[in-house]
Amino acid sequence: MSGLKELLKKGLGLGDMAFNAGGGAITWFPGHMAAATRAIRHRLKLADLVIEVRDARIPFSSANADLQPHLSAKRRVVALNKKDLANPNIMHKWTHYFESCNQNCVAINAHSMSSVKKLLEVVEFKLKEVICREPTLLVMVVGVPNVGKSALINSIHQIAKSRFPVQEKMKRAAVGPLPGVTQDIAGFKIAHKPSIYVLDTPGVLVPSISDIETGLKLALAESVKDSVVGEERIAQYLLAVLDTRGTPLHWNHLNNRRIDGIEYEAEENPEYSLKNLKPKRRNLPNRSDLVYVEDLVMGVQRALYSTLTEFDGNVEDESDLESLIDLQFSALQKALKIPHKASEARLMVSKKFLTLFRTGKLGPFILDDVPNVKPVS
Repeated sequence: MSGLKELLKKGLGLGDMAFNAGGGAITWFPGHMAAATRAIRHRLKLADLVIEVRDARIPFSSANADLQPHLSAKRRVVALNKKDLANPNIMHKWTHYFESCNQNCVAINAHSMSSVKKLLEVVEFKLKEVICREPTLLVMVVGVPNVGKSALINSIHQIAKSRFPVQEKMKRAAVGPLPGVTQDIAGFKIAHKPSIYVLDTPGVLVPSISDIETGLKLALAESVKDSVVGEERIAQYLLAVLDTRGTPLHWNHLNNRRIDGIEYEAEENPEYSLKNLKPKRRNLPNRSDLVYVEDLVMGVQRALYSTLTEFDGNVEDESDLESLIDLQFSALQKALKIPHKASEARLMVSKKFLTLFRTGKLGPFILDDVPNVKPVS
C-alpha cells in the first residue's frame, strides 16, 4: 500500500485540511470538548467500571490516546460497536488481540438487545468478581463522537426498565476533600446485590489525531464532521483504500447475475434520498426504494471493478493512483446518475458514495490493521 502512504504523505490533496502529515497536536476540535475531557476525568473517579465504546471499523483509531492511562487504570470493557458494518472475518482477530492484552472486549450492535445483554453480562461479571465496599456500583459509558454511545445507553435503558420497572433514585459519595458528601447521579439500575447503575449521560472523548490517516479514518466513520475535512477528500481516501486493497476485484462475483444477463430494471427515483438509509431515520424504505438503492450499489461496484481491471497503471505508485481515482470519480458520476452538467457533481458523487459506504451497502470493512501479537515466551 505504498501508493496510499505516499499520497497521505503529500496530503492526498489535503494541504489546507486541519490535519497535517507531520503529526503533532491537532486543534481542530471545539473548545467545549476540552472542558468535557476535564469533566470526564473527574467523573471517572466516581465510576467503578467504564464501558469504552469504539467503532468496530476502526478499533484503534477511535480510541482517545490521552485518556488511555486513566481508562486502563479502571475496570474496563471495550465495546466494539457497529459490528454489523465490520468485516466478521477480521473482527474475531481484533477481539483475540484485545484478549491477548488482558483487556475484556465485546463486539456489539448497540441497536440489538441480545447483543447489549451479552455486553452487560460481561460488565456484571467484572463487577461481581471483586469485593467492593460500595453498596452501589456505577458504570460509565465513554467514547469519541458517533461511535454509538447514546444508542447503547438507550438500549441499556430499555433493558433496565424490563428488569426493574420502578427505577430507584441512587446516591453516591462524591470524590473530593470533604468526607460524607453525597450527590444525586442519574442512571439506570441493571442489577441487584450489588446494585449496579449505568450513568445515563455518556462521556464524549476528543478523538486523538496523531497523523493524517487516523484523521481520515475518523472522518470516514463520521467521528469527525465532514465539514472539517470535506466530503471529496474523504471519498478520495476511501477510493485509495479500496484500490490498494483490491477490494473491487472481489465484487465481480456479486454482480455475476447481472453480467450473465439476469437483470431487472429499477425505476428511476431521483427524489429518493440515500440519507433515508441511515438508522436514525424511522421511515423504512419501501421495496421500490430498496430496488433503486440496490441498482445504485451494483452500478457503483461495477464501475469500480471495471476501472480497476482496465487500469494499466500501478496502484502502488502515487501518481498512477491519483489518475485512477480521477477516472473512478467520472465512472461513479455515471453510476450514481448524477447529471454531467451539475456544477458540484464531484461533491454530489462524494456524498452519495460515502453514504453507501457508511450504511454498509458496499460491504463490511475494518480499516485498522490488527497489530501482531507477540507470542508468550
